[in-house]
Amino acid sequence: MKAITYDTYGPPDVLKSVELEKPTPADNEVLVKIQATSVTTGDYRARSLDMPAGFGLIGRLVFGVFGPRHKVLGTEFAGEIVAIGKAVKQFNIGDAIFAYPGAALGGYAQYAVLAEDKAIARKPANLTSQEAVALSFGGATALNFLRDKAGIKPGDKVLINGASGGVGTAAVQLAKHFGAEVTGVCSTTNLDLVRSIGADIVVDYTSEDFSRNGQSYDIILDTTGTLSYAGAEKSLKTNGRFLMVAGSLGQMLKMIFARKKDGKKGIAGYAPELAEELRFLAHLAETGAYRPVIDRCYPMDKIVEAHAYVDTGRKRGNVVIAVD
Repeated sequence: MKAITYDTYGPPDVLKSVELEKPTPADNEVLVKIQATSVTTGDYRARSLDMPAGFGLIGRLVFGVFGPRHKVLGTEFAGEIVAIGKAVKQFNIGDAIFAYPGAALGGYAQYAVLAEDKAIARKPANLTSQEAVALSFGGATALNFLRDKAGIKPGDKVLINGASGGVGTAAVQLAKHFGAEVTGVCSTTNLDLVRSIGADIVVDYTSEDFSRNGQSYDIILDTTGTLSYAGAEKSLKTNGRFLMVAGSLGQMLKMIFARKKDGKKGIAGYAPELAEELRFLAHLAETGAYRPVIDRCYPMDKIVEAHAYVDTGRKRGNVVIAVD
């Protein structure tokens, strides 16, 4: 089978097309013929080992100390199940699915195996594989932080910093689904996009500092690593929550040890890959409450170009790779 691999950390051109043996599913695994994958922040980190300050050693422990532990990138993929192990009960041959292997990777190939109890769910019928593949990374991250970590509820005022990215565009839509009033912070060129996916208010960070607008929020979610707890704290309501999706080790430590008052909290952490969250996101997609934003779609043989585009930091929503 055709796959994209890498043997050393570095720029996009470390990615190479190779032929690998097609995997065979174990008793509890399904074999997926992959139709689409993507270039997420996770893929960028694993390829480049460009980690937030203070996380370099952790990055090597996760992805490989002396070189990549998993040679095939791809934190999410979508496709069709073409074979199943004899113990598999939840899926059948022919099922259209999307999956979120996360740090286990594996999506940059024509085929992949995945245990049926991992983060895998049936694809929404109203989305193509190239659309459904982008449900996972941004959607699961936004869902975990907003619902599980922050306990979002109807009527909350929520600010999303970095509202035009993969996590940000998901967070805007999910916050609206949960009944919040949403303010999206992004650049001038992305104001219309963020407004179109449901933001009630949009703030152009190139000309306005939201922390000086006199507004206060129940939840501030930072997807970019450009905010600190100290900078956001004055814009939080009593019992407000500051969510740090991305940030340096120093930022996180300062947030943990910052003196907090009025019940305010600073929350960081990891969003796990869970099948039930994928099923929840699929249901929202079927009802029209959540649809991933696709910036560009590249063929598999242009994957170096796709990574180079993501490296510019200018992507809007998600960048998808058509495998099949």
